[in-house]
Amino acid sequence: MSRVLKHSKYPVIGFMVLLLVMLLTGCEEQLPTARIGTPAPAFTLNRLDGTTIQFPEHYRDKIVAIRFWADWCPFCKTEMADLEPVYRHYHDRGLVILAINVMQSPEDVRAFTERLGISYEVLLDSQGEVTRRYGVMGLPMTFIVDRHGIIKTRIAGESTAEAFAGILDELL
Repeated sequence: MSRVLKHSKYPVIGFMVLLLVMLLTGCEEQLPTARIGTPAPAFTLNRLDGTTIQFPEHYRDKIVAIRFWADWCPFCKTEMADLEPVYRHYHDRGLVILAINVMQSPEDVRAFTERLGISYEVLLDSQGEVTRRYGVMGLPMTFIVDRHGIIKTRIAGESTAEAFAGILDELL
């Protein structure tokens, strides 16, 4: 084997190229499908009360903020609390916030959101499937979807209530 490798580099290069192509092709399905200017990927998730929602079907003609979070995220707690008054202010104008918890138990999620007094919808992504489909690499992450189901903005990391409201003012 070492003699073949030593005297013939082309089979090795060919093997390396084939391996690289296979790896990239295999990763293609893992690339995020949630990109600005494209339709937001559809999903079905459970609420804390066990009922099911279907996005975008249940949210037609609404501005939807899809937020990914977890209680261990140091920025999620502050941001979730800060967005509550913004949600209450814009809700009657068509804002919906879907706060998607990433892979935590319903008990932990319930306790956390009750402490914060969250009134917007809290969903459970218990297997992380929706999180992967949206290409979320860090928390918090928010996607703002317009009334036609198109992703208009992605906020990576913590956002302020003022910045969030500014984005909504442009869409509402």
